[in-house]
Amino acid sequence: MKRWADLETPCVLIDVDRMERNIARTAGWAQARGVRLRPHAKTHKVIEVGRRQLQAGARGLSVAKGSEAEVFAAAGCDDLFIAFPVVGADKARRLRALAERVRLAVGVDSLEGARSLAAPFAEAGRALDVLLKVDCGLHRVGVDPEEAPALALRLAETPGLRLRGLFTHAGQSYHQSTPEDVARVGVHEGSILAAAAEAVRALGIAVEEISVGSTPTARHALAVPGVTECRPGNYVYHDASQVSLGTCPDDDCALTVLATVASVPAAGRAVLDAGSKTLSSDPLRPRPDGHGLVLGTRSRLQRLSEEHGVIDVADGDTFRVGQKVRVLPNHACVVSNLHDHVWAIRGDEVVDRWAVAARGHVL
Repeated sequence: MKRWADLETPCVLIDVDRMERNIARTAGWAQARGVRLRPHAKTHKVIEVGRRQLQAGARGLSVAKGSEAEVFAAAGCDDLFIAFPVVGADKARRLRALAERVRLAVGVDSLEGARSLAAPFAEAGRALDVLLKVDCGLHRVGVDPEEAPALALRLAETPGLRLRGLFTHAGQSYHQSTPEDVARVGVHEGSILAAAAEAVRALGIAVEEISVGSTPTARHALAVPGVTECRPGNYVYHDASQVSLGTCPDDDCALTVLATVASVPAAGRAVLDAGSKTLSSDPLRPRPDGHGLVLGTRSRLQRLSEEHGVIDVADGDTFRVGQKVRVLPNHACVVSNLHDHVWAIRGDEVVDRWAVAARGHVL
């Protein structure tokens, strides 16, 4: 039996029991509300994880890029949504080839971008399913809710496109101070999108899908009447930010980074062999506080360089050179994209090694 404590560091550990519990819980919320679950696979980028989500009842998977979709399609996932405003004829030709193999939809938020995708499909006498992105308050991409009906009408009239529905993402939930504030954002997310869908329907346009996202808001947004689909991603692993936001307790966190204390150069300071190339420099949400919690201690990584993780040692904690520790990162999704593979564990035992198959697929 191989034990995770014997692995070379730095490396990523996935607690399979916790992960499967997270998958089952969120699938249960969606099933109880009659809402389709379409998890965002950018969090894990791992075929084995995506399969577990589908086996638990997910309708399909969400991805961020067309190349990610190609990876999961090749592994047998036949229902994919690229939840990003894809633009360009070159990408459209790849999408046309992919759409011959799977049920595919793509996000759009402009007529210009949508038309760049439509032409290759129209030339082939086909139509690409699109979902219109609506801004519910994050102010990143997406149209204002009031502008959605007019743009939806133009999309519905464009040869080579079929408007499937609307989608949004309440990323502003990561900046809320309390669980109650997060819940209000979730209700707002669902309500804004459902109202926009009704305005589109008033123009005589069918709206099949009303799709919300965000792990912190998921169980609140999917409970809003009219919502048909939910796309959380981080829930499969969780991380220190989810704990800080009150989304979950720390014993729901399935992803940790195993690292070794490489140096204890001064009192109050220890250094790990895991820096920004292992953990990422993303801040803790909603309030910055270092770059990861050292489990079993009160100490946090307070500074990262590329290969070094510097711990400010809390009173009462001690570290020794050669000691192995597990770090709960601020943002699990970024950690996934920094590693070629992760180690699946149950208890102290290593049960498998999974390739991060969609790592680096940014096109």
